[in-house]
Amino acid sequence: MKKRALICGVGGQDGGFLAQLLLRKGYEVLGTSRDIQISRFSNLEALGIRGDVQLHSMAVNDFRSVLHVIHKTQPDEIYNLTGQSSVSLSFEQPVETLESIATGTINLLEAIRFLERPIHFYNAGSSECFGDTHGVPADENTPFRPRSPYAVSKAAAFWGVANYREAYGMFCCSGILFNHESIFRPERFVTRKITSAAARIAQGSKERLVLGNLEVYRDWGWAPEYVEAMWLMLQQEVPDDFVIATGHTYSLLEFVDEAFLACGLNWRDHVESSAQFCRPTDIKVGAANPARAREKLGWVATSGMKDVVRMMVQASGVEIKNPQ
Repeated sequence: MKKRALICGVGGQDGGFLAQLLLRKGYEVLGTSRDIQISRFSNLEALGIRGDVQLHSMAVNDFRSVLHVIHKTQPDEIYNLTGQSSVSLSFEQPVETLESIATGTINLLEAIRFLERPIHFYNAGSSECFGDTHGVPADENTPFRPRSPYAVSKAAAFWGVANYREAYGMFCCSGILFNHESIFRPERFVTRKITSAAARIAQGSKERLVLGNLEVYRDWGWAPEYVEAMWLMLQQEVPDDFVIATGHTYSLLEFVDEAFLACGLNWRDHVESSAQFCRPTDIKVGAANPARAREKLGWVATSGMKDVVRMMVQASGVEIKNPQ
């Protein structure tokens, strides 16, 4: 019998790559979106797998909708990748962010409990929950100090998962993922904004790239590798939470420099900083210690920041000028 996996939020970056991974592993893959009649699923199309994924409409903030889909699909594993995904946008839409992330997660957990099925549940956590650790690499025991509505919502969802695991003995866990990128990021994400602009400028555009604070530091990895860690978490005998990251931190300025170097350009000729793109509160340094994932899951990131930049630039149609 094939395992059945339900991916909530299958139309997003991680949902597409996870669906591709699970199909390769022989799963029957089902995916949800709020309204499958109007969702484009362009990532599934680009990966050539849309016809292989059974799609269902589900509003994660509506318990009846969640219960109906889980009862109908009878999955063995559920991956919760849904919810508002932009930190910047969460300052403009805090209520939608909280409902789609925190309430949605509780609805999924409660539906699993109500149906009394031995479903393994994965929840997409976020490094944003840690806030600013002042350069000290965060691990699974680092306290949360969220600094955005998005991070507050993710922290609430994380503790909801922990509570259901402890109170009801459910197999549910959270992956605390640091930044992970790909060409499927929309341009509201700064990494895609940078690599796409650098590619356009290399192809003749006269635009200026305007960014916020260039002196923030992040741990950037490659999204297709991170979905492997999600799957590995649900294959363990005992559920646990894991920090997923490369373990290496770079400034946004270094990311910008690398993107323009890959295009044979000097970033100073094309980039400027503006307070308009700075968040009300932000994290200065996001640093990670993914030792538990290495020791218990056998998972290690193989693509670092420079690899990520080159792959994103190349996918934008530019020949890399300074290959490693």
